[in-house]
Amino acid sequence: MTASASPPLVMHVIYRLAMGGLENGLVNLINHMPSGRYRHVVVCLTDFTDFRERICSSGGAVLALHKQPGMDWSVYGKLWAIIRDMKPTIMHTRNLPTLEMAAVAALARVPYRIHGEHGRDLHDAYGASKKFLIFRKILDIAVHHYVAVSRDLEQWLQNMVTIAPRKVSQIYNGVDTEIFYSNTQKGREVLPDGFASGDQVVIGTVGRLEHVKDQATLIRGLASLVKMDPAIVDKVRVVIVGDGSLKTELELLVRDSHLTDMVWMAGARTDIPRLLQSMDIFMLPSEAEGISNTILEAMATGLPVIATRVGGNAELVLEGETGLLVPPKDPQALGLALSAYLQDRGLMRSHGVAGRKRVEKEFSMRAMVERYLQVYDGLVGKS
Repeated sequence: MTASASPPLVMHVIYRLAMGGLENGLVNLINHMPSGRYRHVVVCLTDFTDFRERICSSGGAVLALHKQPGMDWSVYGKLWAIIRDMKPTIMHTRNLPTLEMAAVAALARVPYRIHGEHGRDLHDAYGASKKFLIFRKILDIAVHHYVAVSRDLEQWLQNMVTIAPRKVSQIYNGVDTEIFYSNTQKGREVLPDGFASGDQVVIGTVGRLEHVKDQATLIRGLASLVKMDPAIVDKVRVVIVGDGSLKTELELLVRDSHLTDMVWMAGARTDIPRLLQSMDIFMLPSEAEGISNTILEAMATGLPVIATRVGGNAELVLEGETGLLVPPKDPQALGLALSAYLQDRGLMRSHGVAGRKRVEKEFSMRAMVERYLQVYDGLVGKS
């Protein structure tokens, strides 16, 4: 590439650009990649929200194909036209809904095609669907390289989808430790007035209000703990951050469990770093995960983490060192893990400190960007 030539263009194809772990990782990658190495454009199969404003790079354009529900043949033509107009060097698709676009890119002669696996599909939480496995294997012919965000997904690609190991790179998400950091003062001013006092333990979770995130188990776990120890009502407050199709159902569950005074349904928020700093414990009760950005952000904030033993969670949370792991869909186990921290505040604090140190050492933004650059450069043929 000559000094006057434009950097290669990477076309990132995702389903929708909105608040979420995959989307947050994409924005972080674009924002932290060295200027002048690659240009970027994000193509959304459906649409985007104001989350696009988090892309700081002036060259990070965002386009929407406005795909309709079900089979929308027009999307292929729209993507084809964009490819022919913009001439990307790399097409980088992410997760199952965008995989078939690698075939469009191959037909349109995009030189290099990468597919990223960032977590299980909502309708195939364990990646065992024969239909989807066959679909992935057929489309392997259109993909030059894969990126898996966890060792669990890396092994699944190799063993279940039977992708050649040489075609798979495992790259952990990175977390911005300048945005997410410990605050020993616990800024409770971001919480509703009178919701939590300084001596109450604030437990929080962040995620879409959908079945896969299973906030219902957190609520039921809290209810089981209150039944065992009614004094918990005065000791604990819970913050549930996020929005989604289960909002009304979860609000009713809180009410029917007589936990209204203990639980704040915060909705979708843009001040996640401040909210995390208001918490003492982070919980993630998901049924399935890839690599959770929210766990990394909580660890960077110095919070101990209680998470389900699914997907890549055990790769982030070191049991008994940075947090506690419990089986999925087990309210009693979640309640008992919380009780362990409430009875030993020293353990709670030491796990939080260890989590922050682990993030600084192993999950930096710089390490993530360097690994992606190695994949991109390896395909494009740079030194």
